[in-house]
Amino acid sequence: MVLGILTSIAACPAIIGTTEAVRSGQKQNAREKHRSRKANLSVSCSDPSRKARDIHGGSVVLKDKKLYVTTVNPKSKFPEDFENDADRIQQYGHIFAGYFFPYPDSKWGRRGEGYVSTIADDPPQLNWIYVDKDTYEVKYGLRVETEGHLVGPWNVTPIDRRLTFDGWEGFTVVEEGEGVWALYFDVDDDGLEEKIPADQRIMEVELTRKELRMAKGDPIM
Repeated sequence: MVLGILTSIAACPAIIGTTEAVRSGQKQNAREKHRSRKANLSVSCSDPSRKARDIHGGSVVLKDKKLYVTTVNPKSKFPEDFENDADRIQQYGHIFAGYFFPYPDSKWGRRGEGYVSTIADDPPQLNWIYVDKDTYEVKYGLRVETEGHLVGPWNVTPIDRRLTFDGWEGFTVVEEGEGVWALYFDVDDDGLEEKIPADQRIMEVELTRKELRMAKGDPIM
């Protein structure tokens, strides 16, 4: 009897350890569920320039194979100078709605995954998000269009879920026209010194995933 009690006591740490490991795994899985949910990208910009008002608090949109930042929501009520909502979307693009997805033949492990976004609502279509290897512009396209470019790994910071690429946050915006801000990733961490003219305005930004609002009847991922 005494031996049985001693054996049980000795086994307790192992049992507790196994239980904690299972619970930890369950919590980890719960935390990772957000990765498969569609999310918009909200933009923060702490640049002291007045130009920061063009993008701070705005969203990422897709247009003409590139990603842009705007404070105008393509789905909001359109002004009188647009005849219909289709004209507004044509002007400002399709609002980003993306999630993480394994990129074929990638070997990133826990560093991250590929990243996809819808490019249209009707019919629904998905494209890969990638960084152009030559210009460092953030773009979207079919698998064949991403080949040879920088496709990942994409990930998020542990707490705030700010977007990262290749393990860090190097997102910037470049003004390509009055109030037109294209999204770039500063791969070399040099302010895009070799990629854009010295007189072109550039600002650092942070991108935070904001999950789409769940409607009644939506499955809980």
